[in-house]
Amino acid sequence: MTDPMTDIVPVEDKPRRTIAVVHAGLGQPSSTRLLADRLADATVRELQALGHEVTVQVVELRDHGHAIIDAMLTGFPTGDLARDIETITAADGVIAVTPLFTTTYSGLFKSFVDILDKDALTGMPVLLGATGGTPRHSLALEYSMRPLLTYLRADVVTTSVFAATDDWAQAGDHTRHDDGASSLPERIERAGRSLAAIVSARGEHAKPDDPFASTPSFERMLSAV
Repeated sequence: MTDPMTDIVPVEDKPRRTIAVVHAGLGQPSSTRLLADRLADATVRELQALGHEVTVQVVELRDHGHAIIDAMLTGFPTGDLARDIETITAADGVIAVTPLFTTTYSGLFKSFVDILDKDALTGMPVLLGATGGTPRHSLALEYSMRPLLTYLRADVVTTSVFAATDDWAQAGDHTRHDDGASSLPERIERAGRSLAAIVSARGEHAKPDDPFASTPSFERMLSAV
C-alpha cells in the first residue's frame, strides 16, 4: 500500500513560473485592472492545476507615465521603469490589458510598447485583454493590439478577452447570453487555460544575455566625476 504523503510534491520541487501583468488602466479602481487581475487569477489556477508554483508581478503603467515620456526622449528607461521592464522581459508569460480609446489601445500603452527593445518580447507568450464602453469596440483587439504584439514577435495567445461596461453587470453569471455568446467569466477562464497551457509546456524562460550589461549607466558615470 502506497503512502499518499509520498505523492505530494514539495513546493520547492515544483516547476516555477512567473506571470507579468501589464495594464494601462488610468483610474483607481479601474475596470482595466480588474480584468487584468481576473485573467491573472484564471491563469494561476490553471498553472497550479498543472503542478506549477506561480508568482504574479503587476506593472501599472499609470505609475510610469512621466518616466515613459522621458524614456522616449532619451532612449533609456531608468529607475523603477527600467526595473519593471526587466520584470516583464524575464517573465515566463505576460498578460497585457489596455482600455480602448477611439477604437484602439491607449496612448499610454502604445508609448510603453514603443520604448521596449525590439527583441524584448520575442517568443514571449502574451495574453491580450481590453476594456471599453460598448461591444462594438471589441474588434480592436484583433486589428490593432494583436498586430502590435505580433510585430514584436511575441507568441500571442489565440484567445483574447474584451470586457464592455455591460459585461461587468453579468460578471458573476457563467451562463451564456441569449445570442449564444460566452459570458465574461467563461471567456476569462478559457483565456487563462490557453496562456497556462503554453507557459506550462515551455521550459523556464531564459533571458537573453544583455550585450550592454557591463556598460556603466549615465548616473554611475556622472557620480564618478
